Amino acid sequence: MDEDERAPVYRQVDFGAARLLPDVDRPRAWLLTVDGAPQSYVDLDDPEYLEFEYVRRLGHALDAAAAPGRALDVVHLGGGALTLPRYVAATRPGSRQQVVEADRRLVQLVADVLPLAADSGIEVHTRDARGWLEQAPGGSVDVLVADVFGGSRVPAHLTSVEYVRAAARVLRPDGLYLANLADGAPFDFLRSQIATAAAVFPQTCLVAEPSVLRGRRFGNAVLVAGARDLPIPYLARRVAADVFPARVEHGAALRELAGDARPVGDTDAVPSPRPPDGAFSLG
Repeated sequence: MDEDERAPVYRQVDFGAARLLPDVDRPRAWLLTVDGAPQSYVDLDDPEYLEFEYVRRLGHALDAAAAPGRALDVVHLGGGALTLPRYVAATRPGSRQQVVEADRRLVQLVADVLPLAADSGIEVHTRDARGWLEQAPGGSVDVLVADVFGGSRVPAHLTSVEYVRAAARVLRPDGLYLANLADGAPFDFLRSQIATAAAVFPQTCLVAEPSVLRGRRFGNAVLVAGARDLPIPYLARRVAADVFPARVEHGAALRELAGDARPVGDTDAVPSPRPPDGAFSLG
């Protein structure tokens, strides 16, 4: 599509009203929103460009998962416009990636307007994330990225110990589990998710902006977990140097943040809290 011919694309998808909006400052870049909430940003000319702060933090963790350029087996729960799969394909050629996205019409919209290269190594499955995960081969994945939102909330069935155990089962011994979460003070949901991950993984850390951690605003937090030592010094350097600096909480500081929160099971799991009006909306 010629730059001058680009126009917004509107389409009703399974879980809302989707819009693909061209970025006037980048000739082949698009913003995906669903029901007004930003979901993905993709630059087809520069897939290594990550616009959203939390996506950059996930990208830093992916960068630290193995030696630079080494191909990885990656599973993405939640697809959107495939920003991170495109990033991995560009930074780690030859990677094999599985994307699980429940919204069939959203998958079709992205395929129509923002198609993948034939040799991308990315395969998209239109399935429920947990259902697909529970049938996936064990010990087959280097990194599992969980970025699933039903509207603006993480679904309850993707917040329990049983779900996290299913995620851990598919990881290789040195694999990493990455999850995008969202919460605000008093952090009942976030604290429960820290406790839930810690009940399964020996090592955990959390990446977020100081203003979020201090309870000044609702926002994203990236959880990183695994059975091996985590790349905390690397992550701390990268997120501190970001345009919107973040910090890494781990060890005693993370335990203090979690407080007396207990892991949640399938029977008492709840979705993440609904964001305040305007927290993520473009208006």
